[in-house]
Amino acid sequence: MRILYNLGMILLDRLMKIGSKRSAKLKLAINGRKNTFEAVKSFKKASPSPLVWFHVASLGEYLQAKPVIAAFKKEYPLWGVAVSFFSPSGYEQAIKKKQDWVDFMCYLPIDTPTNANRFVDLLSPDMVFFVKYDLWANTILAIKKRKIPLYLVAASFRKEQVYFSWYGKFFKDILLCFDHIFVQNQVSKKLLDELGVRKVSITGDPRFDNVYKTSLSPKLFPEIQQQLVQKVMVLGSVWQEDMNNLIPFINQSKDIQFIIAPHDIDNEIIENWQKAITLPSVKYSEFKNQEQPQAWKVLVIDNIGMLSSLYQFAHWAYIGGAIGKGLHNILEPLAFGIPVLYGPLKKVSKFPEAGISEEYGCGFPVKDESEIKSVIVKLSEEKDYEKACKAAKKLVGDNLGSADNTMAIIKKER
Repeated sequence: MRILYNLGMILLDRLMKIGSKRSAKLKLAINGRKNTFEAVKSFKKASPSPLVWFHVASLGEYLQAKPVIAAFKKEYPLWGVAVSFFSPSGYEQAIKKKQDWVDFMCYLPIDTPTNANRFVDLLSPDMVFFVKYDLWANTILAIKKRKIPLYLVAASFRKEQVYFSWYGKFFKDILLCFDHIFVQNQVSKKLLDELGVRKVSITGDPRFDNVYKTSLSPKLFPEIQQQLVQKVMVLGSVWQEDMNNLIPFINQSKDIQFIIAPHDIDNEIIENWQKAITLPSVKYSEFKNQEQPQAWKVLVIDNIGMLSSLYQFAHWAYIGGAIGKGLHNILEPLAFGIPVLYGPLKKVSKFPEAGISEEYGCGFPVKDESEIKSVIVKLSEEKDYEKACKAAKKLVGDNLGSADNTMAIIKKER
């Protein structure tokens, strides 16, 4: 299996290079990795202090890592912090501004044995954290070989994953390399117990800590707030599949203002949405530069980085992705104490927070425009709305403290 895995990494590298000729995202991934080793060398030369390294797949996993990074720095303030990303959607967003506590960021090289050993030797970390699921076998084996303390945090496992299949021994052995695995829920712990992985603790999802912090001090957008004259519904990280259901609902909702944040900023797609929407709409880039901003019913956010704070204006939220590639972050609006709608999930076990939100009474799956309308009508009743808002606040409050609990266990074991 290891031979097949290594061949797969070589194939992945070649396919990404071929794909980069047509895909802007893949081009960023390829070009971003060209100088990784030199960047690591320069960083290490200038930073001799002890180093902790966090690896994340993309932006969502980085948001899970941030509370753990903050908790780590609280315990070990003199350590440096390095963060590696696999996906451009994480790295390219994070690199735009200085990140709290983080001293160095880079792309993780493609996981061939040569790349893995070279990267680990150059970075020479004193402790390593992988976040959630982005587990690269050769890199993990290189870390284990050098006896560097290795942890997996915010992990969430499902029965259908390769680790639990009849052919999954190679990947099971990768899990056994970790000194301690911190999981989000009891289901994950039980699955690991059945594999014989013993160093496992349930510490929850650090995203709750992160979204709660954001809700306490969101970015201010007075130019938006001044234009709000009705109840607002924020449509976050939406795709075309979501908008197929949402546009008919928008067009018949005369008493609601909508803020739409597309998952991908594509001017052609946004313009097509605006043409299909019959209510007055404007792009944020145009709106914010107007001396006398025009009144709008629909505001389309055509940039990255605002969404997590826009929920402060929302009475309800709809989070996209469930109909397509996967549900995006429903915890951000829940942290503001508002009910959340989302599309029908193909794999409920892959997004446990959705199931939990339904159990609490603040999450509502909707399969089409009529169900969206039905839920909003129900949540327009004061009694039902207040009940859902209280449930959202309780859900988030019940799940705070993951990062501190994780670090408490690590400190005890060291």
